[in-house]
Amino acid sequence: MREISHGIHPAILSEAGLGPALKTLARRSAVPVALELNLGSRLDEHLEAAAYYVASEALTNAAKHAQASVVDMRVDGRDGGLTLSIRDDGIGGADPRRGSGIIGLKDRVEALGGTISVLSPSGRGTTLHVEFPDQHRE
Repeated sequence: MREISHGIHPAILSEAGLGPALKTLARRSAVPVALELNLGSRLDEHLEAAAYYVASEALTNAAKHAQASVVDMRVDGRDGGLTLSIRDDGIGGADPRRGSGIIGLKDRVEALGGTISVLSPSGRGTTLHVEFPDQHRE
């Protein structure tokens, strides 16, 4: 987490890619993570970094604020674009207007042409759905 807060992504992300980096992130999470990865070849490095950052922030929020017991994370990047769906079973009630975390995620996702939606009904967990358009790795 310290590396991310300083804008440095972990070596495993740069060296091995998004899949292995997310597996490591899930293993280190304070909240158990059910991880489903459907990734093809390496994606654009900026896309991988943004996806990693979103996943990391979602897991941090689930542990710090949501009182979650499990996080379900599904990642699909087989067709050039990338979709992340991250859902926790916590208390819900996340409000993008009340904190900078979700606003920061929105800015990062939109800077790469992506979209993010947050569904967080009180008492029913929080779901982040992120879609990035096709970006070929150079």
